[in-house]
Amino acid sequence: MYSVSVEQPEDWWEVEELFDLCFAPGRDALSSYRLREGQDPVAALCLVARDIDGTLAAAVRYWAVDVGRHSALLLGPIAVHPTRQGEGLGALVVAESLSRARELGWKRVLLVGDLPYYGRFGFFRLNGIEMPPPTNPKRILGLALLPDAWDGVSGTAHPSGSGTP
Repeated sequence: MYSVSVEQPEDWWEVEELFDLCFAPGRDALSSYRLREGQDPVAALCLVARDIDGTLAAAVRYWAVDVGRHSALLLGPIAVHPTRQGEGLGALVVAESLSRARELGWKRVLLVGDLPYYGRFGFFRLNGIEMPPPTNPKRILGLALLPDAWDGVSGTAHPSGSGTP
């Protein structure tokens, strides 16, 4: 049994430790971190999953970005504690956070990841979108939270100044 809730300020260090455990301390060298530098995450969409004892099992964060003139959410990082992997917790926090993003009026989500994993949530390979190097273009994925939300969207992803849908 797990509970999912919005990450609170007092969760920050524990979540950071989970990300370091799952991605190694060099995780901030990943290309998508260029879009997060100096930005606050979209707090309402940053979720944690805890077991009945309150132990952190999974976490996900989102960041506001712009692609051309269009706002989007950048999904990630997402991590599940190694002792809890295979229990569906990653899917739980992704599905819940995407539902909340839709309710908050966000139109599109962007990420760098594996299509076989994220395809089950409706993500597809994006063309015409550039991420900071080095990014494999085949790993740039998008999800339309509203019909056709990615139609006509192209350009370079960059941090958003507004943080709103």
